[in-house]
Amino acid sequence: MRITIPLLLALGLAACADEPTEEERAAAVAEVKAHQTPPPEQLEPGAIRYREIEEYDLYGAGCSFAPAGGGVAAVALAMAETGHFLRDGEMETLAADKGSAELPYLARSKYDGTAYSMTLEIEEDAGEEVAAEVSDFPATLTISNANDQVVYRKSGIAQCGV
Repeated sequence: MRITIPLLLALGLAACADEPTEEERAAAVAEVKAHQTPPPEQLEPGAIRYREIEEYDLYGAGCSFAPAGGGVAAVALAMAETGHFLRDGEMETLAADKGSAELPYLARSKYDGTAYSMTLEIEEDAGEEVAAEVSDFPATLTISNANDQVVYRKSGIAQCGV
């Protein structure tokens, strides 16, 4: 009986309270969703070397991205049909977003997959030819997870060519 009286009192008070506004409901829903999304992992893509290029048959025109200060090893490839990066030693392959901007040598600026998406932004006006049909461009690579959380973002050089 002691529990019933406070419970009835609480229910009675709740019934007298004003209904929440749409803004209050939206804020409550946003707060619940924010607490349901885990924090993003911090991704460090592995170097894509000739061994991976051979194994996955990654030959052809496109752009490779190497972060500044990370040596000359590429950590991502942007090609006409697919984009690639290594995660924990496993090759992640993404589909080119054909609606995104076309970069030099048939690369695209956006690539999508089920677990990740990748965006390569290059400064085309600042490109410098380094060999026959090969140019370097200042660039930024962003990789996001399925929750659209950025897990990797670095500036560096995109080398584009055949």
